[in-house]
Amino acid sequence: MKLTGEPTMDQIDDYDNKETPEKRKTIRIIIIALLIIGAISYALIKYNSTMPDDYIGTTEEPGIVSTKVF
Repeated sequence: MKLTGEPTMDQIDDYDNKETPEKRKTIRIIIIALLIIGAISYALIKYNSTMPDDYIGTTEEPGIVSTKVF
């Protein structure tokens, strides 16, 4: 069963590194934009987070006493 009107792999412009410079530029812009949006989103979530940091004590007052005194 041979399909008629279907392009071969060599006729596809993105096959075997034959894409146009405009397509490469567009893809790079999209990837950079998504990375920037992700970094900004992460920073906003981290800034607005109400969760405390993992360690809130100092060496003088550790905040959590892990040993029980009997």
